[in-house]
Amino acid sequence: MSIEEKRDALVDELSPFEDHFERFAYVIDRAKGHPPLDEQYKIDAFLIEGCLSRLWIFPEFKDGKCYYTTDSDAAITKGTAALLCELYSGETPADVIALEPDFLADVGITQHLSPNRRNGLTNVRKKIKAYAEHCTGNA
Repeated sequence: MSIEEKRDALVDELSPFEDHFERFAYVIDRAKGHPPLDEQYKIDAFLIEGCLSRLWIFPEFKDGKCYYTTDSDAAITKGTAALLCELYSGETPADVIALEPDFLADVGITQHLSPNRRNGLTNVRKKIKAYAEHCTGNA
């Protein structure tokens, strides 16, 4: 599945919810299904700046592709970060760099986040993109 197809699948999954409370409940439920990040990766090097809750993104580069794992002490934060990690994991650095996560606004996620959570989500994207840019020489 291409990164665009993954994005479209996430849009299809999140679009049926007309109420933002239901949408966030779904995102939180999805987050509960993600395995926790190993404690050895819950360090400052992987901590996302500008987020009120503690949020970590652990990046890996294997076989020419980027992979991202996340964890947070807040369910909404973990859920929204997990959406981005799912989208960008298993993709080439070039694809990670090229595709912006505009779909989150399209399905009503970003509009209903607090300013601090929006800031944290922006920083998640920056961290994911920066790692992909770092990996472009390794691809």
